[in-house]
Amino acid sequence: MPNRLVIVESPTKAATISRFLDDSYVVESSYGHVRDLPSSSSEIPATYKSEPWARLGIDVNNDFKPLYVVPQSDKKRVRELKKLAAAADELYLATDEDREGEAIAWHLLEVLNPRVPVKRMVFHEITRDAIAAAVESPRGIDRRMVDAQEARRLLDRLYGYEVSPVLWKKVMPQLSAGRVQSVATRIAVERERERMDFVSAGYWSLTGTFAAPGTEAAGRFEASLSSVDGVRTAGGRDFGPDGRLSRSDVVLVDEAMATGLAERLEGAGFTVADRDSKPYRRRPSPPFITSTFQQEAARKLKMSATAAMRAAQGLYEKGYITYMRTDSTTLSAAAVQAARSVVAERYGRDFLPPKPRSYAGKVKNAQEAHEAIRPAGDSFRPPAEVARGVPSSEARVYEIVYQRTLASQMTDCTGETVRLQLTPEAEAAPDVVFTATGTVITHPGFRLAYEDGRDSGDGAGAGDGAAGAAGSPRGGSGGSGDGGGSGASGDPKLPPLGRGDRATAEAMAAEGHQTQPPARFTEASLIHRLEELGVGRPSTYASIMGTILDRGYVWRKGTALVPSFTAFSVVNLLERHFPRLVDYAFTAEMEDDLDRIARGAEETVPWLSRFYFGHEDDPGLKEKVSSRLGDIDARAVNSVPLGVTADGSSVEVRVGRYGPYVQMGDQSASIPDDVAPDEFTVERALEYLSRPREGRVLGRDPATGLDVYVRSGRFGPYVQVGTADQVDGKPKMASLFKAMSPETVTLDEALGVLSLPRTVGADPADGAEITAHNGRYGPYVKKGAETRSLDREEELLSITLDECLKILSGPKRRRGSQASARSPLRELGPDPDTGRDMVVKEGRYGPYVTDGEVNASLRKGDAAEGLTPERASELLAERRARGPAPKRKPAAKKSGRSSAKRAPGGKPPAAETKRNAKKGP
Repeated sequence: MPNRLVIVESPTKAATISRFLDDSYVVESSYGHVRDLPSSSSEIPATYKSEPWARLGIDVNNDFKPLYVVPQSDKKRVRELKKLAAAADELYLATDEDREGEAIAWHLLEVLNPRVPVKRMVFHEITRDAIAAAVESPRGIDRRMVDAQEARRLLDRLYGYEVSPVLWKKVMPQLSAGRVQSVATRIAVERERERMDFVSAGYWSLTGTFAAPGTEAAGRFEASLSSVDGVRTAGGRDFGPDGRLSRSDVVLVDEAMATGLAERLEGAGFTVADRDSKPYRRRPSPPFITSTFQQEAARKLKMSATAAMRAAQGLYEKGYITYMRTDSTTLSAAAVQAARSVVAERYGRDFLPPKPRSYAGKVKNAQEAHEAIRPAGDSFRPPAEVARGVPSSEARVYEIVYQRTLASQMTDCTGETVRLQLTPEAEAAPDVVFTATGTVITHPGFRLAYEDGRDSGDGAGAGDGAAGAAGSPRGGSGGSGDGGGSGASGDPKLPPLGRGDRATAEAMAAEGHQTQPPARFTEASLIHRLEELGVGRPSTYASIMGTILDRGYVWRKGTALVPSFTAFSVVNLLERHFPRLVDYAFTAEMEDDLDRIARGAEETVPWLSRFYFGHEDDPGLKEKVSSRLGDIDARAVNSVPLGVTADGSSVEVRVGRYGPYVQMGDQSASIPDDVAPDEFTVERALEYLSRPREGRVLGRDPATGLDVYVRSGRFGPYVQVGTADQVDGKPKMASLFKAMSPETVTLDEALGVLSLPRTVGADPADGAEITAHNGRYGPYVKKGAETRSLDREEELLSITLDECLKILSGPKRRRGSQASARSPLRELGPDPDTGRDMVVKEGRYGPYVTDGEVNASLRKGDAAEGLTPERASELLAERRARGPAPKRKPAAKKSGRSSAKRAPGGKPPAAETKRNAKKGP
């Protein structure tokens, strides 16, 4: 029997495929990429370390020849695959069918260097029929797809490794620039700038509850004031971002007018002056592509793009859905037939259109012609069946994929939209019109199976989330309707009233509103915006979201993405000195060029050469970086003007090497990292500046006679003895315990914290001193070289010698195990993925969520009090997916190296800053 080796990317995919092949096939996993450009200097072979291009990993003067290396973590797996390939009669490379999968297959071919026939196996779903067809019809490696992926990888390396050092020098260390991540950051910053410039305006609305004579409670309906004296009333969308009305043909209703009309009209009789109706029809949305799936998973399932793609990857590898990285809305004939069969069975033939629906349109820059994301196979498994064998997150994803696929082959939703206009009957009544609208659905069509989700914005002054999703320059009013007669929200049902019929105003409600700034982007709406601009690829959106979050360019506030002040500095620098690199059209054109390379219409080397070296009329990236560095005014790019005070003093935020701070003249004050830029007004800045620089005085230190201050720094509140001009060197400082508050901390508590490390006593057995410390990893007691962790910081001040001896006599507990024993801050119920109970606890690094086996730290913007079970499950899934943390080698001790640590609210030692500056992007 022949021995055939099949290599895929993941163990799950390998296990699924192996079920469909006979014993002559051995299916193994490469665990993703086996080769890449070096990620650090330690990965560069000694032969190349002296080369001037070694840092880049690309020989730019030799046709951009890349230096590919096998990472240390993958070498063992590569040796195993080489042995298996040497023993095989045939080698099948069954990686994903997109560009990245094609590149992985090519790298495997290069690394394994097999001496047997090699076949490329491609499929878009992992089912028995699809795998059998792939085995019967293999092909070779598509070098055009490989070239396009390689060009993308080299371009991103050149961009990141040339531009990131500019950020290190002009903004702060450890920042990074990227071809798509920088554009995504710019989009978020531009929206925040709009919010900062936005001026809110006030207006009032008037809503009446009406009832027609002889109708029951179900016949009541609401209508809103839409015109006064023949002029339409102004709503939120009639105001500009400057807070002024943007049109003159509207009337602004103020509180006096609204309440006066309410008093006059409550209980009055009204007549239906006009009734308009028009047909209502809505078509179903196409089946999912990668970007629309990520958006819907965010809206309906509250999943991040990363979590959604992880769940979809699991479903694909288990054979439940088709390939999830696709630009195509096309369904195969078999899939269409399967969907129509389920629709007919579940909903009846009245919900099937006469002909199958076709969705041939693709997004801009669409890549390979895959199918849309749909349930795998020629007969769709019902969600309940799939849910029995997969984690909850995957079950929820499968359900929306299943529902959306069915809905795409169903009839339109049809009905009638009715608009009623009512006027008061009394002759002395004011000349006003109330308008009510409602939709009567006569045939629900696809809505029986699936209803699209909506973006909710950030929930706090965000305006209409849909406006944010569409990239609108201005959000909604934040009130009930736009003042132009939209009536109540939703699709209210109206009674069967006609022109001339009567109704009574049973109640009148006047309500004030404030216009709201445009909504911040959520992950869903930012992905939508990137897709609109043609920037990036659906397969890269999840990693882009992860990058800008991990780099601290944005942070989550609810579902909204809030840009940091550091992001403002980065965008300022790139816009002013490298505008083309963050130009939306230019970035989209690069995607077009990569598509041309994939089609063979463009060559990689000339294209990279134009980008990197440029030509006479347009200098390339290398020249721009080297020639413009001296022109960059670090002070200018790191400044964000806030405004001026009443006396004309300019107030601005600056981003320094150690974080943001506010400055007015010679005064400055640190800004916590979790302050949203649009909320940091001149008034709030003055509050920070008005605080004594030394902090609040708690009293005098009995030992020195100096004042003890409590201060707030970038890294949290701390206490300090004296000031810098009162002591030699730095004043003594100590961070407050987590349970302490700078507003309520007492002098005794401060002195206790400052007394650490505390000598508890001596061991009677040998006289060795036992001390209590608050260290980098939390509280602990120490005797000689022996240490034991404590559960709570407060124990440092109260623990007795006998208690220390008891703890030291016991076995050492694994780091984090003592935290597991602490009382939880909150209980969140079972994790839908594992079934284990999730709890929020306080740990050494702050609050974290755990299911008893996996611990995940809360991210910036996550609050222990407001953490939802969905968000907790997502954090645990992300941590679980990363696997165990790699063991760190102990640092070699060097004489003379400073052991100084960063003081609370202070600066890191120079050695740390120097090390940070050497790291790659």
